[in-house]
Amino acid sequence: MSDPEQQGAGAGAGVAAATTPVHALALDVGGTGIKAGLVTRDGELTRTWRRATRIERGSQAVIDTIADFAAELVEEAAAEGTPVAAAGFALPGIINEKTGVGVFSATIGWRDVPFGDLLGARLAVPVAIGHDVRAGGVAEARIGAGRGSARFVFLPLGTSIGGAIMIDGVPNLGPHGMGGEFGHIVVRPGGLPCGCGLRGCLAQYSAAGAVAARYAEAAGTPKAGALDVVARLADGDPIARRIWDEAVDVLADALLTTAALLDPDRVVIGGGLAEAGATLMTPLAQALAAKATYHVLPELVTAELGDLAGCLGAGLLAWDLVP
Repeated sequence: MSDPEQQGAGAGAGVAAATTPVHALALDVGGTGIKAGLVTRDGELTRTWRRATRIERGSQAVIDTIADFAAELVEEAAAEGTPVAAAGFALPGIINEKTGVGVFSATIGWRDVPFGDLLGARLAVPVAIGHDVRAGGVAEARIGAGRGSARFVFLPLGTSIGGAIMIDGVPNLGPHGMGGEFGHIVVRPGGLPCGCGLRGCLAQYSAAGAVAARYAEAAGTPKAGALDVVARLADGDPIARRIWDEAVDVLADALLTTAALLDPDRVVIGGGLAEAGATLMTPLAQALAAKATYHVLPELVTAELGDLAGCLGAGLLAWDLVP
């Protein structure tokens, strides 16, 4: 392949002797980049590629890129003697996983795209369509930090905040497919405005993107990353301390509500903010314990699969289609 935006890495680059499909193709589509990989049935990622999403070209161009990229990788795998058994796609926005339709993506701009039909016809293999966060929850449930839990919440704190309610390893979507929108729990009524139309939503305080943006605004500096704010904590920066402490306190309130409503035995925290490690997890556990009264609090753990969770989950969902 000649696309300069694409990279190949990992094992499996040579021709394999086996002709029986032992991999599923997985793609995780984000606003900046598309992660792709070959995933074994037991969840091992044996090869990866990346390609820029380039959303500025418009939604149809992005849809074409997804389809073209997947088709190229299916052809490459077959040419190397390792044909894929199925393909899985983790997509952003509102996804109807039963029908395979991308209902809406505010980031990319598509509406009512029949990804399942489109990609199934293009690739000629079984195709699974999943939501990016819920696919990550599936991966954490089967091969990551959710192993052994019958009821946990997957909570990635990234550009925004998504979430998945995982019961017996399966996302619980609710009758309308909308379960898990933790980022829009109102934790500060009348607080910061949110793009959803409400005020005081969790995502406006505790997402990695929110921490970075709020610091930049308050300090009058160019926007950097949330981990840059963490670095400034160690330097005694009072603005960083105020914004970080509020992010932790708001998140503790949201998790207390989660404990009261869902009674999970574990909360798996991922996304960019989780990379802060103990700087996040220790005060968060302390704040949650201080706020609790009758609550039975969940175990708080960091995600194990990092930014590959969505890709791995897409591959595992694809394998679910293969007998």
